[in-house]
Amino acid sequence: QVQLVESGGGLVQAGGSLRLSCAGSGSIFSVMGWYRQAPGKQRELVASITLGGRTNYVDSLKGRFTISRDNAKNTVYLQMNSLRPEDTAVYYCNANSLYNSRNYWGQGTQVTVSS
Repeated sequence: QVQLVESGGGLVQAGGSLRLSCAGSGSIFSVMGWYRQAPGKQRELVASITLGGRTNYVDSLKGRFTISRDNAKNTVYLQMNSLRPEDTAVYYCNANSLYNSRNYWGQGTQVTVSS
């Protein structure tokens, strides 16, 4: 059974940092990534990373957010710096299974940035 379990969300003041983690199990994942959904808005891609380490970021977040992964731990991270109130959202881990090409979601973790 494939599972993605996020951790690391919380409340932070503007200008602060948070590091999200997503531990995967039940598969090897060809691509792992983070999406976010703010209240009243559609879910959007934040960043993704391949098994080989190639990264992709939404342009507006480049320079503040950094995605990385530890393949030995089947875990993807999102380092978020210089956080702004508009970064407030539920952040979801997403991954594609290398075995069956199915796409999986984590349960989400709330990030709240206060001004």
